Amino acid sequence: MPRPIVAIVGRPNVGKSTLFNRLAGSRIAIIEDKPGVTRDRLYHTCEWSGKVFTIVDTGGLEPDSKDELFQQMQRQTQVAIDTSDVIVFVVDGREGITPSDWQIADMLRKSNKPVILACNKVDNNKLRENSYEFYELGFEDVYMISAINGLGTGDLLDAIVKYLPDREEFVYEEDTIKVAVIGRPNAGKSSIINRVLGEERVIVSDMPGTTRDAIDTPFEVEGKKYVFIDTAGIRRKSRIDESIEYYSVLRALSAIERADVCLMVIDSYEGIAEQDAKIAGYAHEQGKGIIIVMNKWDKVEKNDRTMDEYKKIIRYRLDFIDYAPILFVSAKTGQRVQRIIETIDRVAAERSKRLATGVLNDMLNEVIATNPLPSIKGKPIKIYYGTQVSIKPPTFVFFSNYPDEIHFSYTRFLENQLRRLFGFEGTPLRIKFKKQGES
Repeated sequence: MPRPIVAIVGRPNVGKSTLFNRLAGSRIAIIEDKPGVTRDRLYHTCEWSGKVFTIVDTGGLEPDSKDELFQQMQRQTQVAIDTSDVIVFVVDGREGITPSDWQIADMLRKSNKPVILACNKVDNNKLRENSYEFYELGFEDVYMISAINGLGTGDLLDAIVKYLPDREEFVYEEDTIKVAVIGRPNAGKSSIINRVLGEERVIVSDMPGTTRDAIDTPFEVEGKKYVFIDTAGIRRKSRIDESIEYYSVLRALSAIERADVCLMVIDSYEGIAEQDAKIAGYAHEQGKGIIIVMNKWDKVEKNDRTMDEYKKIIRYRLDFIDYAPILFVSAKTGQRVQRIIETIDRVAAERSKRLATGVLNDMLNEVIATNPLPSIKGKPIKIYYGTQVSIKPPTFVFFSNYPDEIHFSYTRFLENQLRRLFGFEGTPLRIKFKKQGES
């Protein structure tokens, strides 16, 4: 099910980012701390009272500013507001209501979204008494908080989840492979979909979009069921400018979360941008299968080394998904497009692969014999045994006498050995260490 989005908005220096970090830092989010994944994002996946949602930080709003930077921030924030289900409007409880607060309040009322007013920096009774003036802004839900020390944030979260929608979506048959087509605007996502559907002579069924931000296209190829989840359609409603580019990641979130496999479509001629890395990083963190599709390959001037040179650049820029297969295609000419479906099948199968415990431990004994773990305080670190605990993505737990002392480099070594011996192409792997005897 797609996760609702909660936008945190307000003018500069009221504590929006502090509140964002407070909510994200409460470990209400499940995010893999793995080097190589882009960390400077403005969104975070949270859970509170059994509800999962995504919080989004935004730039400071100054409605009357003529400064181009502030005007750009306002356009970006408007995209976040339009995309959100709930808005948290942050104001400065020490400073009192400002003219900008009144203007922002008017703008938020026009959104027709639930708005929760978070009166920040209220950390004593005197400030609390002075902050009641904020009720004049006309919002029913007003919460006095101090984001820097966490006062009142639990009540704020209770209010947020009260307004989160219970979304209904079309439930596909269990054997249907759900494919999110993600990437920046103008990379050719819709063209890829149209070409695949035409090339494969598939059976396409008419189905309205099951979420606000995506268009679903169920189809069959040789009796196998698929659905393309395309986020491209929504961008036609707005100008393609820097704000849409900057926030295009928001529109990919729901599609990625619903998917089994993600087609990361990149314009070969334009190359890989920071936004591509952010979107790919989110797919990786969510444990989805990933295929890198370099589109518009027909526009690239080539020699016999061009493809290898491109692969080196891709692996360098997107090193945290070095397991993802790379396809060089052209939606315009149809070049190599026929490989997309077969690669989706392969990656979906790898993401569902399960190793027998005996096979896994035979591998473990072999790799430890050739590359033993170091000692800690004169005592050797041991890994006694391992087991695969789940699939989608494949997740392994290894039991050790000193699980917290096992360095990331050894985790990476084990992952490389799993891939060398068993494949797992296109899927992230999760490797955890526990104390022997822990459940």
